[in-house]
Amino acid sequence: MPAPNAISSDKLSRLIGTPRCPVLIDLRLDSDFEADPRLVPGALRRAHGAVGDWGPALAGRTVVTICQAGAKLSQGAAAWLRHLGAAAEVLEGGFEAWRAAGGMLVRTDRIPPRDAQGRTVWVTRARPKIDRIACPWLIRRFVDPGAVFLYVAPAEVAAVAERFGATPFDIEDVFWSHRGEACSFDTMVEEFGLEAEPLARLARIVRAADTARLELEPEAAGLLAASLGLSRMYPDDLEQLEAGMTLYDAFYRWCRDATGETHDWPARKPGAAS
Repeated sequence: MPAPNAISSDKLSRLIGTPRCPVLIDLRLDSDFEADPRLVPGALRRAHGAVGDWGPALAGRTVVTICQAGAKLSQGAAAWLRHLGAAAEVLEGGFEAWRAAGGMLVRTDRIPPRDAQGRTVWVTRARPKIDRIACPWLIRRFVDPGAVFLYVAPAEVAAVAERFGATPFDIEDVFWSHRGEACSFDTMVEEFGLEAEPLARLARIVRAADTARLELEPEAAGLLAASLGLSRMYPDDLEQLEAGMTLYDAFYRWCRDATGETHDWPARKPGAAS
């Protein structure tokens, strides 16, 4: 019988990658983490013994705690968080159950250094169209929900990266960029270890739209049209990013849940002859 205030791996997997995903807190002991230094997508590492220090910032939030087996560490931290005003649940079976169920896991050796507030900081060219919105969406939904994105003049990306401790992406001659026929989104999906068919399909759509090869995926033309429309609607890059988050949320949900669904008009009336 599941423990009270527990969430299954299957249910949590339906929330990850969506705007409704709870705050995920990885509480594994250092020895367990070092044995498998990957994270449930979007999870943040925290010390269980310091929950009284970091927990108050989660008051009013929905939280899922994750330890190695879903026992004392996650149970105790979740109880503390509820005391501090959070709606906290435990991942049933912990990290072991998630891994056994084939859940996605993020490679932490690919996550850039974080700033003093625990955020990754990224920088790229201003006036984004496709890759420079798709990549931030992927990072915020699967790697670091609090990630910061700086859009600057193309000639200043490298200097801003150096002076502000930011990680450059989607420019030439950097790690997080195009590789051959693959775009920057492809690179991030591969390097972070996010192997899942919905993301693989979305990556093909992004690649087709971003590299002017619309014949690769039928949906690429729609993504290109919507992306160019957003770029003209929003003169502010960060406002465009926020609008683009919803666009990619919709494409991801289609890739995950709706590829077999069709729509036509007029709808067939009940009792009509087939």
